Amino acid sequence: MNTVTRAHLTETIYTQVGLSRNESADLLETVLERMSSALESGESVKISGFGTFSVRQKGRRIGRNPKTGVEVPILPRRVLVFRPSQVLKAHVNHMTPPAGDEE
Repeated sequence: MNTVTRAHLTETIYTQVGLSRNESADLLETVLERMSSALESGESVKISGFGTFSVRQKGRRIGRNPKTGVEVPILPRRVLVFRPSQVLKAHVNHMTPPAGDEE
């Protein structure tokens, strides 16, 4: 199983878009920085035909240490959530995406 990396994405931009390698790297970094800052400030990032990244607030709750069984408090925190579009789900499952659904 392969993993797509920043370097791989930069190379793909370079070969398919025709920008220089430096421009391709800068473009990718700008997009990732914009996505990160939007999520940091609580905004959702929706990429049509791909999915939506959002931040969800989780409240304080009681957890349990699985080794000892001792209850421990889990502090409130923000978690990153990704919800794939129907189009992406269809591609992953090698199916035809639903008509007119770009979610």
